[in-house]
Amino acid sequence: MNTSTNRDNEGVKIHGVTLVAAAPATKERTELDESIAPDHPWIVLVWNDPINLMSYVTFVLQKLFGYNLEKATQLMLDVHEKGKAVVASGPKEKSEMDVYRLHEHGLWATMEKDSL
Repeated sequence: MNTSTNRDNEGVKIHGVTLVAAAPATKERTELDESIAPDHPWIVLVWNDPINLMSYVTFVLQKLFGYNLEKATQLMLDVHEKGKAVVASGPKEKSEMDVYRLHEHGLWATMEKDSL
């Protein structure tokens, strides 16, 4: 292999082609605007469906979110009677994982930005 190094930072010549490394990019530091509000949390919704038993929905809410029987039952009743219930909230990545886990258990779930 024909390689030669030029010590003047002009690059390395390989097979007649000179390779030059680019200088690292510099970033300009900017002051943070303190008036910008942090992102609102995301909410996870479970929707009513004609497939899952109420007892199963209660079980899944207890298993995935650690709710006690009373809290899980109340959320399940909201899903059944109102068509949906907010079962969790938090950062986007956590909410995405919660929706995924609910889907893995056969529940209909979505997430949306909280409208605080």
